[in-house]
Amino acid sequence: MILSRESKIGLVFIFALILLVWGLNFLKGKTLLKPERNFFAIYERIDGLIVANPVNINGFAVGQVMKIEFESETSPRIVVEFMLDKKIKIPKNTVARIYSEDLLGGKSIDLILGDSPEYCEPGDTLASAIEQSLREEVNRQVEPIRRKAENLISSIDSMVTIIQMVFNENMRDDLIASVASLKSTFGNLANTTSAIDTLVITQQRKLVDIIGHIESITHNLQNSNAEITNVLANFSAISDTIAQIKISRTLSDLNQTLSDIAMIVEKINQGDGSMGLLINDQELYNNLVTSSTELNLLLEDLRLNPQRYISVSVFGKKPGKQPYIPPAEMESGEKK
Repeated sequence: MILSRESKIGLVFIFALILLVWGLNFLKGKTLLKPERNFFAIYERIDGLIVANPVNINGFAVGQVMKIEFESETSPRIVVEFMLDKKIKIPKNTVARIYSEDLLGGKSIDLILGDSPEYCEPGDTLASAIEQSLREEVNRQVEPIRRKAENLISSIDSMVTIIQMVFNENMRDDLIASVASLKSTFGNLANTTSAIDTLVITQQRKLVDIIGHIESITHNLQNSNAEITNVLANFSAISDTIAQIKISRTLSDLNQTLSDIAMIVEKINQGDGSMGLLINDQELYNNLVTSSTELNLLLEDLRLNPQRYISVSVFGKKPGKQPYIPPAEMESGEKK
């Protein structure tokens, strides 16, 4: 079969038209040979999202934006229609979030898949979200720092006010006086330290001798360690010996002695024996007192009148014998 020239031109025109349509759809991101589904999302703002921008899941392109328009003539909300591959199942609680795809500000829709067991049907409206802009994100990050800075500045201002109130003129004078006193104290301390250094230097030889004596004493103690051990052992043996004495027998003898003493005292109180009579007989006591008094008078008379009792011979003459006069009568005669 031979085609005419007109048929060939018609076939070429049809092929070119098909290629043109396919090219236009390809440039728009449409694929004529793949099955597709359309979904919707409603936003308060779209921040530069345009038709043909990609729709991604975890960074992988699964569709593109098909149409953007207002929800109604009176509503400022924006309806975005986007197309997805039919092979992808979208859970009911999936969120279509507009985010910045690059630093130049290009926008895309990122599908954050939910965990619902039910899936969306073509034409369903998904939940929407908008990523904060760089300015908003910076403001959000800087806001806590700004608040802390404001609180810090307020605290510093309060502190400065308090310092100004505390460090008044009188306080400054007191601080100056305190600093001067501290300076004087440190000066005295330096003088004391210098005096101690001088004392140590001058007495260094004596300190060396004292330390030498201490070392000698320590050495002697070390050498006498065996003797000290023996002495301590002897003390221990003596203490053991003392502990082994029959203390009960000694206490028994002491009790017997105390009993005998008590018996003697009892007999004395009852008037038995010479000691008892001497203590308990009043007449015997009076006689003893009288005898003692007469003996004292006799001794006094012997001192005052020794010639009455001692014969002294002068030139061979013997004095006449003097009669004995009792001291009591002599004393009464002198009084007369």
